[in-house]
Amino acid sequence: MKLISWNVNGIRAIGKKGFANFLKTQKPDILCLQEVKISEATRLQTEFDFAGYIEHWNSAQRPGYSGTAILVREGFKGLEKVKNGLGLKSFDEEGRVQTAVLGKFYLVNAYFPNSRPELARLDYKLDFNQALFKYVKKLEKTKPVIVTGDYNVAHEPIDLARPKENEENPGYSAAERAWMTKFLRAGFTDTFRELNGQKIQYSWWSHRANARSRNVGWRIDYFCVSAKLKKQLKKAYILDKVTGSDHAPIGIEL
Repeated sequence: MKLISWNVNGIRAIGKKGFANFLKTQKPDILCLQEVKISEATRLQTEFDFAGYIEHWNSAQRPGYSGTAILVREGFKGLEKVKNGLGLKSFDEEGRVQTAVLGKFYLVNAYFPNSRPELARLDYKLDFNQALFKYVKKLEKTKPVIVTGDYNVAHEPIDLARPKENEENPGYSAAERAWMTKFLRAGFTDTFRELNGQKIQYSWWSHRANARSRNVGWRIDYFCVSAKLKKQLKKAYILDKVTGSDHAPIGIEL
């Protein structure tokens, strides 16, 4: 089974940058998208050609902001349903979480909040993190969970090009990193680190100062899995040559 996750930074924009070809080339069984940036009303008025895929959308109430989507390959067996939200209005109105209920596990597609300059939204993010943590641990009582998406945090110094310069900056604050440590210690495995050791590779680059061409990046997108799924992992990777967004797609194979 091939799963890919990608913060596309606007589904309409990336649709003009080879997204259909990406689907044809990569052929994921399930593709989780974050930051689709399209309202429900606009989506219904917009034609998308995701040939061979069934769409499940979770738009934010605010137009052109946040939002998630899950694309499932036609003919893929095992998907029971896709559920939107955590059941908490303050997070659900931003379209941040979807859960694909599969036969053997849950797949949670999450767009974690950005803590913003001067950590102005750090409290909101930490509240979201805790709510998601409680949610996935509850799911885990039934069957294993995969949590993928843009976590908006670089966990360790190896996960960003300039750790010293970014201490206490958004995405590398002590509080955000501590939550990620807690999450992993609670039984979840960072699949990229598990299968790639100390490999240095990034999934996001700032638009400033030609950061991507110089590979001054951050690894802030993850596939984390319950312990029971660890032995089923075959591959975990970052498709950092794929352009179209400031993020690169990430993937795992089970």
